[in-house]
Amino acid sequence: MRTSPSVARLDWRQIECSLETCGHATLPALVSAPEAALLAAYYSQDARFRSTVVMARHGFGCGEYRYFDYPLPRLVQALRAQLYARLAPIADRWCEALGSRVRYPAAHPSYLARCRERGQSRATPLLLRYRAGDYNRLHQDLYGEEAFPFQVTVLLSEPERQFTGGEFLLTEQRPRMQTRAEVVPLKLGEAVLFAVRHRPARGARGIYRINVRHGVSRVRSGERLTMGIIFHDAA
Repeated sequence: MRTSPSVARLDWRQIECSLETCGHATLPALVSAPEAALLAAYYSQDARFRSTVVMARHGFGCGEYRYFDYPLPRLVQALRAQLYARLAPIADRWCEALGSRVRYPAAHPSYLARCRERGQSRATPLLLRYRAGDYNRLHQDLYGEEAFPFQVTVLLSEPERQFTGGEFLLTEQRPRMQTRAEVVPLKLGEAVLFAVRHRPARGARGIYRINVRHGVSRVRSGERLTMGIIFHDAA
């Protein structure tokens, strides 16, 4: 598989630095405007999805999301595999810093094979749709024993033109400290890369663990669509 120009041109040294200092990184222009429109149009194509979740029914917030089924659309598959290849070495360094012996294979198909061995074989990339009044409560996307440390959210709608509000939110819970919240502004086609569950941080006494959650603030008007790229599969 050829490397996507949008993935290949990213400054991965700066991305890792941002992950270490802030817990997240912005990936500029990960998809083009035409690609964002193509991905957003998939939402109405029922055959592409294995399930649909209405968030209010489960107390997750308000809005709706749909999990792609295998085989994934070509663009989704390419981004998932190519981002994973760049992130696996960073994931290994995070595991080492946190004292974990877990290590990740270099190629995504090998990692998916590990997921299948643990009973996790359902696709997890998804599209999320929010309309006026919708929001997503703070949460973590964990679907079984196996969980890759990172995930990506790509904005498929244009802020201030197609929607207002709907800011991407991250919170960090540090030991013996109050929760810190941060808003991550995104443009059409940009993505945010962030920790799924926790991340290492360096303090006066060495490395410690920070718990991370993410969500979306209330959409004030219009319609907001995003794509979530989760690298582990679901049970």
